[in-house]
Amino acid sequence: MMSTLLWLFAIILIIVGLVGIVVPAVPGVVAVFFGLLLAAWADDFVEVGWITLTVLGLLALSSLAIDFYTTSLGAKKFGASKLAIFGAAVGMLVGIFFGFIGIFVGPFVGAFLGEYIMRKDLKQSAKAGAGTWLGIALGLAAKVALVFTMIGIFVLAYII
Repeated sequence: MMSTLLWLFAIILIIVGLVGIVVPAVPGVVAVFFGLLLAAWADDFVEVGWITLTVLGLLALSSLAIDFYTTSLGAKKFGASKLAIFGAAVGMLVGIFFGFIGIFVGPFVGAFLGEYIMRKDLKQSAKAGAGTWLGIALGLAAKVALVFTMIGIFVLAYII
């Protein structure tokens, strides 16, 4: 009974985590990690041990660096100011309240406004917004790859 509940919660956490990769308010990669941890616990860590879980934990932690690095890289490559990067973060948070489209439009608008306040240049503001958004999109793609790598490692450890 207990292992069935653990498996159920594990699956729910993994699904929530997959959704959370796209929705910024949900810690997607971390939720997937905890779902995999619960799944290992459901089997008393027989099939998936601490070495595998340590690797999965390190991969989950690397998602934080991925977020920071890709957003910063995109913004810097397009010449965004620090205010534009801050604006993108605020735009992402505000965008959550406007549904799926807001999640993608918010960072662009925030970076655009931050850059415009800083430099009063529409063309540069648009470049900063696009660069920041591109960085976020690259981070999203990297996190999707990371999560599926984590799930793959878990499955391999479980069946080998």
